[in-house]
Amino acid sequence: MATTTVARTRDEVAALNILARKQRSLWLDAWERLLKNKAAVLGMVIILAFYLVAIFAPFIAPHDPNRQYYEHTQQKVAWETGDWNFILGTDVIGRDNLSRIIYGARVSMTIGLVPITLYLLIGGSIGMIAGFAGGHVDNILMRIADVFYAFPGLLFMIIMVATFRDTPIGSLLSGLGLLFIAIALVGWEGYARLVRGQVLQIKEKEFIEAARSIGANSTRLMVRHIFPNILAPIIVACAFSVPGAIMAEAGLSFIGIGIRPPTASWGAMIQTGLTSLYSQPALALAPAVCIALVMLSFTFLGDGLRDALDPRLKQ
Repeated sequence: MATTTVARTRDEVAALNILARKQRSLWLDAWERLLKNKAAVLGMVIILAFYLVAIFAPFIAPHDPNRQYYEHTQQKVAWETGDWNFILGTDVIGRDNLSRIIYGARVSMTIGLVPITLYLLIGGSIGMIAGFAGGHVDNILMRIADVFYAFPGLLFMIIMVATFRDTPIGSLLSGLGLLFIAIALVGWEGYARLVRGQVLQIKEKEFIEAARSIGANSTRLMVRHIFPNILAPIIVACAFSVPGAIMAEAGLSFIGIGIRPPTASWGAMIQTGLTSLYSQPALALAPAVCIALVMLSFTFLGDGLRDALDPRLKQ
């Protein structure tokens, strides 16, 4: 009897090892399929380019983004004036438009990264616990998510940022941190629902029962066995969520409650550029094109990841 039990345990361990190797090969296959998707590769290249611009902004920008060149106030683009020191012209107080666009990439590309991480930490953890525990825990956590989901997201962000930005909390979070939290609080519930649904499907699988039978506790089951098997849809959801986060920051900055001046922000630049749209269209159009390009690139990447990680969806 003891020999049979030991043999069964060894078979279960071997099965889990085979499953782990199979998962690694599936990720490699997905990466190869992703590289064959030209639109996704183009999206990755553009996204990488914007992140490099954001990181090396001090070395790339031709001018200080906040320096005011009074003798060049509201100067038009270089191909109209012949002054290539200010390629995209200057704004109403003489700041170089190109330099501000380059530094504005730091805000937008950070917004595309940090709130998504918070989505995963908050929504992913709640969804994992709700799906794995079930019962009353599941009901309570999902009702909390329903409350957040029912409240209009943009209105919630406006109220939160407007309420706390001039308080000690807003000062402590330095503006950008407050935006991170505001955006994360209106997006985590979608991740909670996604993760919960995936966990409910996975937790009754045979390999989970096998891991449980050899003594794996709940934490090990969730971290080692369940999470890797639900990672694919989470990655796809992250790629599709980034454009929304970037647009949220741009929208808040556009209405004047986002990033505080004089910090460069594409949304704020569009708002100030609208006052001289006909005489200097580059002031508003250039940051608008950057926002559109980044959002489109992440959409391409999301489509490519979805097709690569689950080829059946493409069919």
